[in-house]
Amino acid sequence: MNALAFNHQQGYGNSVVRSSRDSEYAVFSRVTRMLRQSIVSGDARARIEAVDKNNQLWTILAADLASEGNALPDELRANLLSLADFSLRHGHAVLARKATVDALIDVNMSIMKGLRGKVGQ
Repeated sequence: MNALAFNHQQGYGNSVVRSSRDSEYAVFSRVTRMLRQSIVSGDARARIEAVDKNNQLWTILAADLASEGNALPDELRANLLSLADFSLRHGHAVLARKATVDALIDVNMSIMKGLRGKVGQ
């Protein structure tokens, strides 16, 4: 996955050197925080912006996962692409006011746990 491009595209770049996993975790953390804050605030605009960022993140990840140069094992890539598809479809449902952001937060938190090696905890 290429969170570095998303980090810099969104103005999240900094002078601290991070591993790819750390950068991916940081991007998921930021987007998930936006989703959570949109619930707390009840602000429709904040929800739309958060879901848009989440959709951008998952679109970038899906493109990276689908590329021939991706070195992740095929089964993991397929599972992550399935999550990307779900997240994007669910994000569109949220934007259409047919769903809440809760499932998006759950998926992102699962990815964050995986990036930290805490799968199954």
